[in-house]
Amino acid sequence: MQQASELVDSPNLCYQGGVSLNCVANHIPTKWFDNVWIMPNPGDSGNALGAALAQRNDYVVWKTPYLGTNIPGLYPVDKALDLLLKGEIFGIASGQAEYGPRALGNRSLVADPRGPEIKDRVNEIKRRQKFRPFAPAILEEHVQQNFKMCTSHSPHMQFVGVCTKPDLYPAIIHVDGTSRVQTVGKDDSPGFRALLEAWYEKTGCPMLLNTSLNIRGEPMVNTREDADRFEEKYGVKVCS
Repeated sequence: MQQASELVDSPNLCYQGGVSLNCVANHIPTKWFDNVWIMPNPGDSGNALGAALAQRNDYVVWKTPYLGTNIPGLYPVDKALDLLLKGEIFGIASGQAEYGPRALGNRSLVADPRGPEIKDRVNEIKRRQKFRPFAPAILEEHVQQNFKMCTSHSPHMQFVGVCTKPDLYPAIIHVDGTSRVQTVGKDDSPGFRALLEAWYEKTGCPMLLNTSLNIRGEPMVNTREDADRFEEKYGVKVCS
């Protein structure tokens, strides 16, 4: 990265490939570049898109990671908020699915990050080992008050920060005190943003636990039919 910054007179870096799935290491390019943009799907499938564009000598103006199967209807803000206030762990399957490996609010399993038992409960639902961590989705304007990280803009859950209030949010920190942070700004997912705003207004908590809406070893919930099967098989409500 240092050599690249010396060879190219630009403060901007577009960075992808499987290595950029390493959220712990993604802070390294920020030492030499002011603006680091990582594709929302930076692995092999994202590289395929880059190869196609290179062959065409073309580029795209990236607007959104929500490019997948659509579940029509308004985002279920009121339903989700009611379940959160009741202490429920539940899924959201609404709008177009995310393109890439991170659930960003449209195919997510969400919960209140403040409960000490929440992490174990979510891991039980997902059939994962109890030590496995979960990510916070946080209102972007609150990220610097809650995490020490190299950027305050991480809409695709690609950078790690150290939580400065681990006692308040035990469900979203790893054993080393870090979290893989998703920031949700005013121009990001409008439905998920509205839910976070409503949750913050009710509780003063600016974040939610956010993980992918699937069970270990199984694909993501994609359609409403998938969501219905998920509800029936695992007994977890999925809002659309």
